[in-house]
Amino acid sequence: MRGLFIGRFQPFHLGHLYALKWMLKRADEIIIGIGSAQISYTIRNPFTLGERIEMIWRVLRYEKLYDRCIIIGLPDTDEIHTTWVAYIKTFSPKFDIVFTNDPLSIMLLKRENISVSNIPFFNRKNFSATNIRKKMLENDAWRKYLHPEVAKYLDEINAPQRLRMIYNLEGKNK
Repeated sequence: MRGLFIGRFQPFHLGHLYALKWMLKRADEIIIGIGSAQISYTIRNPFTLGERIEMIWRVLRYEKLYDRCIIIGLPDTDEIHTTWVAYIKTFSPKFDIVFTNDPLSIMLLKRENISVSNIPFFNRKNFSATNIRKKMLENDAWRKYLHPEVAKYLDEINAPQRLRMIYNLEGKNK
């Protein structure tokens, strides 16, 4: 069985890894669909598709999970929700089940008779990409919420500096 796991992964954190390992106990393969693939350099989506692929790939390689996962990019549908499922089917290899907790996604997928399974959250308060980006902005401890491979990569690309630059630019344009 092949599952689909969709997220923005801005950045890919330990909660995502926990969820992925949980899914791999229930499916032979997982397609990791990186949502909002075309958006980057914003506070909500600071990393490019390529950077998010790199983060995830480094973790998969380190954890020896790469042979059971496929990474794809999923561009947004500009909030045309009725076409979202068809869009996913177009951009994704075949899948049997979608793992998600998003109520709108669940409703749209079930409407198209696609199997859906909820994912148990792992310390959601701390393992939230929004929380991690906020900690990066405030120069607070953020690395402990990430796999060491992701933390190392974010240091390589000067992620905290980028976030502060974007925050300053977006704040001045409002």
